[in-house]
Amino acid sequence: MTFWDAIILAIVEGITEYLPISSTGHMVITNALLGIQRDPFAKAYIIIIQFGAILSVVVLYWKRFFHFSHLNAALDFYGKLVLAFLPAAVVGVLLNDYIDRLLGSPKMVAYALVAGGIFFLFTDKIFPNQNHPDRPLTVRMALGIGIFQILALFPGVSRAASVIIGGLAHGLNRKQAAEFSFFLAVPTLMGASVFDLRDNMHLFSAQHFWLLLAGTVVSFVVAMLAIKAFISYLARHGLMIFGWYRILVGGSILVLKKMGISLTIV
Repeated sequence: MTFWDAIILAIVEGITEYLPISSTGHMVITNALLGIQRDPFAKAYIIIIQFGAILSVVVLYWKRFFHFSHLNAALDFYGKLVLAFLPAAVVGVLLNDYIDRLLGSPKMVAYALVAGGIFFLFTDKIFPNQNHPDRPLTVRMALGIGIFQILALFPGVSRAASVIIGGLAHGLNRKQAAEFSFFLAVPTLMGASVFDLRDNMHLFSAQHFWLLLAGTVVSFVVAMLAIKAFISYLARHGLMIFGWYRILVGGSILVLKKMGISLTIV
């Protein structure tokens, strides 16, 4: 992997991590297009640089994470995050090997992108009145949204998409659902980044650590910009444009495969 490969992947990560278009799917596809699909470091890199995206949420929502009027408020906030995090964490551990195999299949990513895109075209009808005033997030709602996040274990579904849809299904408005997807990303991505770093330390040379540092910084800056733009757009326009985008990207991958142009990850 070259320096420019690392920067391109970090930009893709920053843009796509919090949008409902599947950051993992885009990273798998980008890896293939860059021709670095056989590089074991590249697979670890796309997980570890998520740490930059995590920091972007913590910085943008600093008060939500650290400024509480009393201890019970802090316990309530973090307790619900942990509860929502657990279902995907448990299933992810159980299905780890299977999910790793799916990560090598842009065809599976394409199908998931298209299926999710079609669903997005109808979300305004399925979940009307998405801009109502904020509602309190209950324990039951947090657990239910966490169960929706299990869908994101399969590449191409999108963690952000599954949590946002889960939020809408449990009565949150668009802004609340999107923000909860940001908050829930912190423990989810942190766990993935830490475990991947631990498991792949033996792959890294001094140059690799510099690439990881550069990628983390770039993903941090780009993710901050993407979050601000996404929240503003989603509140006014909904998810339909992301549906069309997912269908376009997923359909393009399937067309390329039909033409004999393979993006298979080894």
